Amino acid sequence: MRRSSAQGVLYGQTVANVAGIANSDLECMDILYLEGRVTAGRLAEVTGLTTGAITGVVDRLEKAGLVRRERDETDRRKVFIAVVPEKAMKIGELYVPMQQAMEKVWSTYSDEELRLLLRFATEGYKGVLAATAALKGLLDTPPEKRPDLKLKKRPRQT
Repeated sequence: MRRSSAQGVLYGQTVANVAGIANSDLECMDILYLEGRVTAGRLAEVTGLTTGAITGVVDRLEKAGLVRRERDETDRRKVFIAVVPEKAMKIGELYVPMQQAMEKVWSTYSDEELRLLLRFATEGYKGVLAATAALKGLLDTPPEKRPDLKLKKRPRQT
């Protein structure tokens, strides 16, 4: 899992390099694509970046033509960040080799195995969300008061 995760990060870095943007900017764009049109504040909240850092990300993505700022129609003070669909599709094309490789792998599994893998991925994602929230909780805790994070051995379920 760690190797696959690390390779996914390296693949994303390569996509960012080919697209001519920073990897962190690509990750923010991916979050925008998944979340839909959001405010800079929401993007900061989801990524954990400061609003100042998000302003820089959005400026760079806008300059590259990948996103645009859109004013709220009912409250002109509110600004949303939206992905430019045709540009997102161009970046999406860079993921075709990975998608083809994964489809080749998945084609060897039965429907039952695929359901198990989907359950594993879904539950794993929920676990990562919970772990991220717990780790973020340590940000406000002085180092000397942080809990011991050593892994405890647990018996395997059968």
